[in-house]
Parts: sequence; C-alpha cells; structure tokens
Amino acid sequence: MSWDPRHLPDQSGKTFVVTGANAGLGYFTSEQLAATGAHVVLACRNPVKADAAIAAIRGRVPGASVSTINLDVADADSVRAAAVLLLELPRLDGLVLNAGIVHPPRTRESSAAGNEIVLETNYLGHFHLTALTLPALLRTPGSRVVALGSLATRLVASRLDNLQLETGYSGWVAYAQSKIAMQVFGFELDRRLRRAGLGGPGGVQSLVAHPGYSVSGLTPGIRGVNEPSRPQRFADNLQGLIGAQGKDRGAWPTVRATLDTDARGGEYYGPRFLTRGLPTRQRPTTTSLDPQVAAHLWSRTECLLSLPFPL
Repeated sequence: MSWDPRHLPDQSGKTFVVTGANAGLGYFTSEQLAATGAHVVLACRNPVKADAAIAAIRGRVPGASVSTINLDVADADSVRAAAVLLLELPRLDGLVLNAGIVHPPRTRESSAAGNEIVLETNYLGHFHLTALTLPALLRTPGSRVVALGSLATRLVASRLDNLQLETGYSGWVAYAQSKIAMQVFGFELDRRLRRAGLGGPGGVQSLVAHPGYSVSGLTPGIRGVNEPSRPQRFADNLQGLIGAQGKDRGAWPTVRATLDTDARGGEYYGPRFLTRGLPTRQRPTTTSLDPQVAAHLWSRTECLLSLPFPL
C-alpha cells in the first residue's frame, strides 16, 4: 500500500509522546501527529520553548490536542519524573524517541551521572524512559516505540566497544555511536518483545526511522520554533542541490513508522532516496541488526543506569 505523508490516517482517541518536541524533527513529528486528531504530549527540556511549540501547533493545526511535560533525557531524575506522569496516561499508543544533541561538544563532556553527554542524551536517557514507561505501552493494544536513527550509522564503523569514548573522543564519533546505539536498541527491543510474547501486531512493536539529510534552512519558518538566519537559509539551499531536505519532510519516516498499520516491528524507515524523498522501508546497517552487539550493549546499558530492563 502506498503511503501519502500529506494525507495521514485518522488517529482520534490515541495518544503519542515525542521527546525533544519543541524544535526540528521533533516539532514537525508532533505537528503531523496532532493533525491526525491524536493527543500529542511534547516531552521537552525547556518549558518556554515547549510553550512556543504548543502555540505554533495550535496555530497551524486548528483544534489540535497537545500538552507538555518536562523531560531532560540527560538527567535521570527528570526521566523518572516524566515516566511517572506518562504512566498516568489512560493509554500510550506511541513513544517517539527523538530528543538528542545534533551538534556535539568539541571536547568530551560528562553528564551528572558521569556518562559521556552525547551518549547520555541521545541514547541512555531513552533506554531509561522506555524501560520505565513499558507498562503503559503494554496496556495499550498495538502500541509502538520508534527510535530515531541516522545516516551517520552508515558512515562510522563501530561495534560500540568504546561506548564512553574516554579515549579517542571526537564529536562526530560520539554522535554516530549514539545513533548506532539507538538503532541497535530499537531492533533488539523488538526482538525481546517478540520472545517474551509481548510484541507483534496487537502487542508492543519497536521500529527505527532516520530523517535523511534534513536541515533547518530548507524548513518552513515558524516563530519560536524554526527561525534560521538569512546566511543559514542561503547555505542550506545550496545543500538542497546535493540532496538535503527540510526537517518537516525529515519527520515523514518517523511518522510513518508510528502510524502505518502495514509497518511491522523490527522495520526501518527513511527517505526513498536515502537523503530525501518519500518515506519508505529500508535496510539498516549490519551492525544495527547484530544480536551480539545488541546483547553487549543491552547489558552494558543496564550496568551504566543501574536499571534492569523488564524484558
């Protein structure tokens, strides 16, 4: 069945949560989900920016049902507090793991817990949140977890043996490894759900999506959400000539993975032409699907968080 991202199926009565939803891909994912009639919870670190995103969605999607909760995925206390609120929801049809650092620091920095900050923000916090909110997903028939991957997983070869990058740090490697970890986690989560008899259609399914090469300067301007400078617009328009697209379109694969009834757990979605285009099913890297890499990452993550995942 063809998928038209401009004409999405009605989702009235459903509830979706999007992390890092106040700007970029997270904002447009939230806006597009809200346009289906679903209730969308924007889980954001900055309350002021979250309020601006809420106002923008309500202005662009008449009648939108949206709300916010505070969530800093790099702060374990914040993750726990957010999870308590999400567990109070009557239902949780989709958990979109979008938040992250796109432009890593030049030198290695640590979170309050002592973990490399990009790893903590892009991956560890999402593992933690998913583990804590699993009961809400399990009680919602047909629920989904969608992990945000990246094209960077195709450009850096890593089996995640040096997860914390205590030596050999570079911002690019930190970002790529965090996204490899997210993809490995997304696929392993689906395998574990199926083995436990909790996955598949009707259960909880885990999928992974990537946005291609999506840039702010090709994205619609929205006050308080996306306001690129003229030089950035100019530079990003040049990148459009070599395959870039706006973040509104970069959100399409995530939205398809979240909503398409023909999509199945363990699948991977991205732009048709890799960097841009309509959202299609694709094949991830071999490392992303490697069970041995996944088993090592899972156990290592549980140790870092001092949190056994209930699967």
